[in-house]
Amino acid sequence: MIAIPYLTALTTYFSYGLLFAFGQIRDFFRKIIGWCRSSNLQGYAPICLGLEDFYVRRLYLRIQDCFGRPISSAPDAWFDVVERYSNDNNKTLKRTTKMCRCLNLGSYNYLGFAASDEYCTPRVIDSLKKFSPSTCSSRVDGGTTMLHTELEECVANFVGKPASIVFGMGYVTNSAILPVLIGKGGLIISDSLNHNSIVNGARGSGATVRVFQHNTPSHLEEVLREQIAEGQPRTHRPWKKIIVIVEGIYSMEGELCKLPEIIAVCKKFKAYSYLDEAHSIGAVGKTGRGVCELLGVDPADVDIMMGTFTKSFGSCGGYIAGSKELIQFLKFTCPAHLYATSISPPAAQQIISSIKVILGEDGSNRGAQKLARIRENSNFCRSELQKMGFEVLGDNDSPIMPIMLYNPAKFLPSHESASNRSESTILKTYCKFWYMMPRLSQTIDASCFLSVAVVTVAFPATPLLLARARICISASHTKEDLIKGLEVIDRVGDLVGIKYFPAEPEKQQQEEGRVMLE
Repeated sequence: MIAIPYLTALTTYFSYGLLFAFGQIRDFFRKIIGWCRSSNLQGYAPICLGLEDFYVRRLYLRIQDCFGRPISSAPDAWFDVVERYSNDNNKTLKRTTKMCRCLNLGSYNYLGFAASDEYCTPRVIDSLKKFSPSTCSSRVDGGTTMLHTELEECVANFVGKPASIVFGMGYVTNSAILPVLIGKGGLIISDSLNHNSIVNGARGSGATVRVFQHNTPSHLEEVLREQIAEGQPRTHRPWKKIIVIVEGIYSMEGELCKLPEIIAVCKKFKAYSYLDEAHSIGAVGKTGRGVCELLGVDPADVDIMMGTFTKSFGSCGGYIAGSKELIQFLKFTCPAHLYATSISPPAAQQIISSIKVILGEDGSNRGAQKLARIRENSNFCRSELQKMGFEVLGDNDSPIMPIMLYNPAKFLPSHESASNRSESTILKTYCKFWYMMPRLSQTIDASCFLSVAVVTVAFPATPLLLARARICISASHTKEDLIKGLEVIDRVGDLVGIKYFPAEPEKQQQEEGRVMLE
């Protein structure tokens, strides 16, 4: 559990309360004015209702320029971000022709395959010429090429399972598979911080859903014991099937799953285990085979292994790996296989080629170098952020590093005059974390302007008090890139006030020397 500082929690509640109060007042006067006007929608129900509509209008629109910024290049270590502006208080955003070159600390490009690669790219181009961009069909209606068959064999061998099945979308891999695996009379026990695709898949299955405390095997055991003793609701009959669902690396926390302990609990109570490795497969482990390899768990002990190709492999889609009987069953029953368009052949070739690079089957050791680099980069960046005094979530070896902001005011854009909103100058007014990241130039060398792109996340994607900035590290980052980016994050942290822990003595001495020089 995250220990939130008392003063921080108080100011966060106050900030949200103030926004809510003023929003309600504005809505009150909006209704009064609306009553005096004729409406063209009389008799129609409003499309958006309740607090969701209120949140979008009165809270989200104020900070929407912090999210969804379009890019105009490959998501490599550096990328081009399209600049936008608003002349109606952020209600609408208009793109400009200007581009801002940014250090990319926001993409899940863990191994750097999302950009051009000397081995993968030529083969993808050849597959595009041979197979076309799409099969224009589902897997059972002519959408299965020899690339799809090769990909499923390649994935099964890579994760250490007898067979696998691939899909064209990672989100659908969870949300469409779970209703096929379990239904009414079954029990799903899910980690409290599992991804939304798992949540929606569990809800759509018709099974009973119970939640255990995040990454807490002891509480999982309590829930299992209680549910097995009680049985199904009303009838108290034994459960037809029990599935425990966890993630390898939690995308909002950067934490590694306590997989050995959870597998032991599942075996004890004869429950099936379902492991989502969207953020861990290809990114961790000596040979990139995910948390099972990293934590010393035999893949045979995990009943169902799920993962996506959108992160480490630089492609799209997802997979389910398991026994041959399970995969055969899914091929006959899963809607995502029977009705959805199959994964694009060039995308399939990209995955196959990237796996071969990771395993060294391309005739080089670039795969091992990438895995070593992302591990070194991740641990270096995490240790440096902690030394600076930031509260950083997650575990070593995890390429995801959430920096806690807590208060939403820490990344709201400041309302400055147009003359103060130059992209190439340091903002001197009351500035916030996200808004400053692309705008803060290096004071060490004023001629060298550095923009850093990060992702900020707040409610409802996180709990109300747990807003954060999420940094994602890639093997394509050099040590010089990270050092420059950390310098900018360090300065922003000082100006915004999100260093909740005292910096280490060595760091404090460096800061004092820098202040004296300035």
